[in-house]
Amino acid sequence: MEQVLFIVWRESVEAMLVVGILYTWLRATPEGKRGLKYLWGGVGAGLALAVALALVLLGVSSWLSDEGQEWFQAIMSLAACALVVQMVVWMKKHGRTLKGELESGARSSVAGDNWWGLFVLVAIAVAREGSETVVFLYGTVAAGEGGSNMLMLALAGVAGFVVALLTFWLLQLGGKLITWRRFFRVTEILLLLLAGSLLVGGLDHLISLDVLPTIIDPVWDSSWLLSDSTGVGKILADFAGYRALPALISVLLWVAYWIVVWALLRWVGGKPAGAATAARSAS
Repeated sequence: MEQVLFIVWRESVEAMLVVGILYTWLRATPEGKRGLKYLWGGVGAGLALAVALALVLLGVSSWLSDEGQEWFQAIMSLAACALVVQMVVWMKKHGRTLKGELESGARSSVAGDNWWGLFVLVAIAVAREGSETVVFLYGTVAAGEGGSNMLMLALAGVAGFVVALLTFWLLQLGGKLITWRRFFRVTEILLLLLAGSLLVGGLDHLISLDVLPTIIDPVWDSSWLLSDSTGVGKILADFAGYRALPALISVLLWVAYWIVVWALLRWVGGKPAGAATAARSAS
């Protein structure tokens, strides 16, 4: 449940940042105020597209056989892992220019009196965040043990959104304790840890399908020290992919994942401040 709360919280704050940048710019220009209804219309359209994706994923999952569901869950878990890494790398690379790109698109729409262009810009931005959330959530649930209570998942999602509203408000106040820089730095680390967990969950499905050889199973047994089903061990399992009885192939690929992530972040060469710079400008 904590994974669902975290994902909804992080993605909601990012979506609020995008909308906040455009809202602030539109409110600051006399011509831009005419586009506010298109801004909120784009938000609604983006959310509708994300809901449609969620319904499609649920529909596909419902008519698959047991083995088909196993394959689908493995694919979604691995896809969510790749999407998390891509998102973190993208924000590090483009965070500094995010505000300028959004305002440039809005300025073009205002100059050409093309309010539907603004509508599409916002809809795409919100749909991107919403679709990422849907894929992350489905991948997270698929990577877990299954049997999740849908009511509890829904409550965790609502709680994540409420916390996101509070977080965005606090960030906009520009306090020293909670800053955009710290927000992006901490959440990027947590997202990459969660992506590692999604990877391990996807590998678990592939191992159960006899697609991947375990090589050695298990490599060790640390359940006597830290179980992965209760307490701190469960949290580490959910957020970092910890297993008390891991297969060697899972350990090797988990290590390879962190090597690839390290190489990608070195290649980007930026700091989390990129997104924070755009965020502070929106305040």
